[in-house]
Amino acid sequence: MSSILLIFLLQIILVPILSLRIIFVVKNMSIPASIFGFIEALIYVFGLSIVLSGEQSIAEMLVYALGFGAGIYLGGYIENKLALGYTTLTVNLMNKNMDLVSNLRESGFGVTIFEGMGKESVRYQLQILTERNVEEKLINIIEQYEPNSFIISYEPRKFKGGYLLKSMKKQLKRKANHIEK
Repeated sequence: MSSILLIFLLQIILVPILSLRIIFVVKNMSIPASIFGFIEALIYVFGLSIVLSGEQSIAEMLVYALGFGAGIYLGGYIENKLALGYTTLTVNLMNKNMDLVSNLRESGFGVTIFEGMGKESVRYQLQILTERNVEEKLINIIEQYEPNSFIISYEPRKFKGGYLLKSMKKQLKRKANHIEK
């Protein structure tokens, strides 16, 4: 019975570590990815050796698989809470809502407005790049002003220049000056 609990616990730990390692690899963060890979390999070998040593119990194998599934759920939850990286929102509007744009800019978001021709009339599109950990806040602001907007969110792999990078450099400079004082 204790081996079954240990197997489940190992899987609950292993799979979120595996998920985070993959995320760090995709985000080109080699050092954390390597650390998580090392820990992942240790846990994997240890857990698998318990399952495959001696008499293979169907219960142990099922618990191994159940722990794997539960670990995937936990890994996704942890990744969403960490919200590493950036997201780009494309917001499609029927009207040019300058109150929304002003509020977004006052809240620190860089907003680019595009005008295009839809099937029957002019449409407006906002493009906003922001940190992932404030994506929900951004969507809530948009929905307050434009509840019927069409929003697409995607994660950019690389970007260079623009409002967001200038803003981040200013924040880092302010923090550095504050620490020196």
